[in-house]
Amino acid sequence: MLRFANLGSRLRGNGGACVRTSSLRRQGPNVVLSLAALMSTTSAHAFATRDIKPEPVQGYRFQVVTTDDSAITRRIVDDITRRLVPVFAVFRTELAQHRRMLYVTVGPAALREVAQRRCDCVVVSTFTSSQVVRSILGTLPPARAAMFTAVYAEPAPVDQLRLVALLYRRPVRVAAILGPDTAFLKPLLEGEHVNVLEGDSDEGINRLLGQIAQTDVLLALPDSAVYNTENFRNILLSAYRKKQGVIGFSADMVKAGALATTYSEVEDINAQVAEIVASYVAGGELPPPQFPRYFHTIVNEGVARSLDVEVPDNVRNFARPAPARQP
Repeated sequence: MLRFANLGSRLRGNGGACVRTSSLRRQGPNVVLSLAALMSTTSAHAFATRDIKPEPVQGYRFQVVTTDDSAITRRIVDDITRRLVPVFAVFRTELAQHRRMLYVTVGPAALREVAQRRCDCVVVSTFTSSQVVRSILGTLPPARAAMFTAVYAEPAPVDQLRLVALLYRRPVRVAAILGPDTAFLKPLLEGEHVNVLEGDSDEGINRLLGQIAQTDVLLALPDSAVYNTENFRNILLSAYRKKQGVIGFSADMVKAGALATTYSEVEDINAQVAEIVASYVAGGELPPPQFPRYFHTIVNEGVARSLDVEVPDNVRNFARPAPARQP
């Protein structure tokens, strides 16, 4: 049976948001971490005019916002907290009112909750698909949306296509089916010579699959208009009847029958988030939302044998691990 429990919670998410972090300060069942860091420089102009103008933002606090207290969420929060504490090491509560809040949201529901807040804040979304991130940010005014960035939950398409090249070791025809919420990937995929089909929830998936019958590989992307728990098994069966490999977008999909995928562990995502936050606090530049930088690979060896795809060691070892976290 296809296991989408983890995938669903990462890509969709529901429920009320709470804020968790380490045990530096506890307030009832929810834990709030609020650490501030002074910026290393302050302009002379700011000092010259502070008697007649409001004090400018001089540093940052952060909070990790979650929607549940599961074991995986605690693992995420504990790890990201340890990574971010050094970035916000200078903590002066008397200056807290002059600091911009930086939220790290874990999962879609937390992102939705923070997006609805009225605040002078910066937001880094984690463990949420590009489809959902773009959908939520699309409801915000442009100036507000510009204060959000993300590390998407799903693999980078370019890394997935590199994995295909390593698996097949010959030119192969790759196809991808895009729904309305993943259509933004069309230029990137077509630039990599992927056969792109566009569909929506009103179109039958079987008709779309029939149009890519002559391709070797189906690159799956997290779009609920195309892939869901009800049709994924049928997609796999259709693909394998045509001897097509399916490159999934999560490790669970590979365990369920997809050929292979790159995937990112909690620590991989959190390392990238910490790099984004450190760069922003140091220089004030917030990068656009991005795919995971660090990853590993999982292959369904049984499926590979049934497709007559030999899996060399360089495929199993295809990875870009995150730098080790400093103690």
